[in-house]
Amino acid sequence: MSARDRELNAAFRTRRSLSRAGVYALLWIGVVVMVVPFVWMITTSLKSPIEILEFPPTWIPTGHFVEAAPGVWSEVNIVSRNAAAGTISVRPLGGGPETTVDGAAVRDRFRFRLENYAEAWRQAPFARYYFNTILVTIFVVAGVLVTSALAAYAFARMKFWGRDNIFVLFLSMMMVPQPVYIVPSYIILVKLGWIDTYQALIVPWLAHIFSIFLLRQHFKTIPADLYDAAIIDGCSRFAFLWRIMLPLSKAVLVAVVIFAVVGTWNSFLWPLVMTNTTAVRPLQVGLARFSQEQGTNHELMMAAATFSIAPLIVAYFFAQKQIIQSLATSGMKT
Repeated sequence: MSARDRELNAAFRTRRSLSRAGVYALLWIGVVVMVVPFVWMITTSLKSPIEILEFPPTWIPTGHFVEAAPGVWSEVNIVSRNAAAGTISVRPLGGGPETTVDGAAVRDRFRFRLENYAEAWRQAPFARYYFNTILVTIFVVAGVLVTSALAAYAFARMKFWGRDNIFVLFLSMMMVPQPVYIVPSYIILVKLGWIDTYQALIVPWLAHIFSIFLLRQHFKTIPADLYDAAIIDGCSRFAFLWRIMLPLSKAVLVAVVIFAVVGTWNSFLWPLVMTNTTAVRPLQVGLARFSQEQGTNHELMMAAATFSIAPLIVAYFFAQKQIIQSLATSGMKT
């Protein structure tokens, strides 16, 4: 290899390394932007009300302790500091008279207040909110799987008049914002007598257009020879869908389930309008009402927000591989 070729190869490797470093830098910036709010939410949920208002703010929850007796430390709230005298005015955490102590006598230690979660859980009927949300999510996910699989199979494999036009019409409905149809939907549900019932939260969402689109794109990638061979063996259309296509679409089905779970779990505007009582109120609406009632208790609001989104985060970590695989294999074939 000549010296010129070596210089070109070195320059190419340098540009590739710089490009890769730039991509990694952008990814890390994105990670920080996405993760920092969650970290702040969790740390705030573990702080005391006084510590939340302290400036400069702290990332790790800490408590202020004074040695009440030899080897016995009592947690206190700092009222004020006298820098000139080197003293600090403190008050016992549970309430009591204010006292002045030497600044060196106050020690800061890590203090994670898990009792904030128990207190937030007691302040509102979150058990009922969780039950309602899980119940609605189970029925919606089951309905979405059935309707999406059948509709996607029809659009991908069956030939009928207006198939492509109907599919485009389905996709166009994704561009209609929810506030546009929520008023006529409310009128329909009033006439059906479904306001403040589980039917109002379940039935309108048993079909999901994006899930139909995702499954249809994947079904079109499955070779037609499999269908021909199955028909020769006496397999019906439904049996072919159940025994062959669905087992080959496990990754996409997992993604459909995750999207349906996330969409139902985070649904807010629809249940806010369609529900009136705690009996059927889902988690997100209950969380909004809780934040109104506990507007000044930031630690309780952050605790409630944390245990409200925790199931979704756990579900994503377990299913992220299937989600990425489904998006990579479904393709954009039309």
